[in-house]
Amino acid sequence: MRGPVAPPQVPLSASRAEVFSDLVHDSVERLERRWPQLADIDFLVLEVPPLGGAGGQDGEWRDEVVPLGGAITAAEGQPARVVIYRRPVEIRTKGRDERAALVHEVVVEQVADLLGLSPESVDPRYGDED
Repeated sequence: MRGPVAPPQVPLSASRAEVFSDLVHDSVERLERRWPQLADIDFLVLEVPPLGGAGGQDGEWRDEVVPLGGAITAAEGQPARVVIYRRPVEIRTKGRDERAALVHEVVVEQVADLLGLSPESVDPRYGDED
């Protein structure tokens, strides 16, 4: 049998980075139903946090202080941003479900930080084990 295995609009496989970005997108969509103002925030995925950031010493991160995400407030024409660091999250999780739960937790924490609220206010199910 010759021909495409799947239609052109369906990817045969997605990279780990694409799958991770989809998890972040799903989490944001879930929160936007309750918080429509999140549409004004940019959500970004970066591989790793920059060296020498908060908690880093001598340009290196100590294992217990590597951030999983960060929030940057809006400034001078730049929208507020939430950044999720893919590799630190992946290292701390074993499977897709666990990864999705941690991604959502990090997104909720960073949104809460930007909005000046508790994570439980942003998502009442925050901290619940699924």
